[in-house]
Amino acid sequence: MYILITYDVNTEDAAGRHRLYQVARLCKDYGHRVQNSVFECVLTEVQLCELKDKLHQTMDRINDSIRIYHLNKNEKRRVDVMGRDTSLNVEDTLII
Repeated sequence: MYILITYDVNTEDAAGRHRLYQVARLCKDYGHRVQNSVFECVLTEVQLCELKDKLHQTMDRINDSIRIYHLNKNEKRRVDVMGRDTSLNVEDTLII
């Protein structure tokens, strides 16, 4: 499966800067960096489960955010959000 991983790690302290390095290193082990906090990956289901487990163990679920976009052509588009969710709920009424 083809996925896109984006992340936002709170780096206000030394622990956050260390987590940022760890998250980037994990993503690099599974994919290709296309921007500072964006990786493209071609993974099996097992590899994706392994990566998500490692990311869950590394991140701060209160302050960090990791988004995994599933981009397969034959699969319904979906996004897995780990940690802080800042996405817009498109099911609600939107007034512009």
